[in-house]
Amino acid sequence: MAKQDYYQTLGVSRSATQDEIRKAFKKIARENHPDVKPDDKAAAQRFKDAAEAYDVLGDEEKRKKYDQFGANWKHFKDGAGPQPGGGGGYYGPDPFRQGGPVDIDLQDLFGGSGVVDLGDLLGGMFGGGRARHRAARGQDVTTSIQVPFHTAAEGGNYDLTLSRGGKTETLSVKIPAGMEDGKAIRLGGQGEPGMGGGPAGDLLVTIKVAAHPYFQRDGQNLLVEVPVSITEAALGAKIDVPTLNEGLLTMTLPPGTSSGAKLRLKGKGLPHPRTGQRGDELVQIKIIPPKDLDDRSREILQEFAERNPEDPRVGFYS
Repeated sequence: MAKQDYYQTLGVSRSATQDEIRKAFKKIARENHPDVKPDDKAAAQRFKDAAEAYDVLGDEEKRKKYDQFGANWKHFKDGAGPQPGGGGGYYGPDPFRQGGPVDIDLQDLFGGSGVVDLGDLLGGMFGGGRARHRAARGQDVTTSIQVPFHTAAEGGNYDLTLSRGGKTETLSVKIPAGMEDGKAIRLGGQGEPGMGGGPAGDLLVTIKVAAHPYFQRDGQNLLVEVPVSITEAALGAKIDVPTLNEGLLTMTLPPGTSSGAKLRLKGKGLPHPRTGQRGDELVQIKIIPPKDLDDRSREILQEFAERNPEDPRVGFYS
């Protein structure tokens, strides 16, 4: 098998500086690390080849010999000619030994995410025995679900179906009462499995709350618009108002209530996620005028207007 060109292996020119060589090696090692591509034999070979190349080019003396004699540089001693015992392949010392030319740890290589010591890892590649992996926590996984308005308000369970590792499984997600749209729930240990016996990551489930036909949320308060007639607003009335959990409740509409006014039902809102204390229900009044009037009704309203000539817009915009 043809011997590798160390410069070509690292993708640098023959005039590359030591810093450029080091950076090139780190890039290849980062992309082909066995923890990044655990079952990729080609990546493992690229990692090994890069380490071999850096062991030579990262050492000034070795690099000089390599530049002078090429692939057989190890069989020449100070330019005196080939030495006995030559052969192909890489039989040098572990380049990741303490103080060696490839003295790079994983914090340097992966920006602080060190999971496996390179000396341990390359032991198996360079005759030091089987690679030993340190335990590492698995990655967190994120997903989102949409739950009914009532479930988010009052709490409940939601069945979440996931496809993982070629299998489909169902998890029951507990929705706390008063859950807000956009908030996330953390399911411990339901993320990616750990490495080397490490714990699994978590599953983060973002909650999207479906719209309600007539309720809207305002913090812990509920807002509902209730239509009333002109006569109910003018004379006052008992009106039925929907609630989230108690059906229709009867409340008093005071005489002279204007459209847009808000009446309060104490404690009929949403529970606070931590304290459980409920907000209020705010009933917003909307006056609906009659669409079709018979002659007599029109006469009555006309007479009412003549008897009450007030202009509600007077002073309204000042």
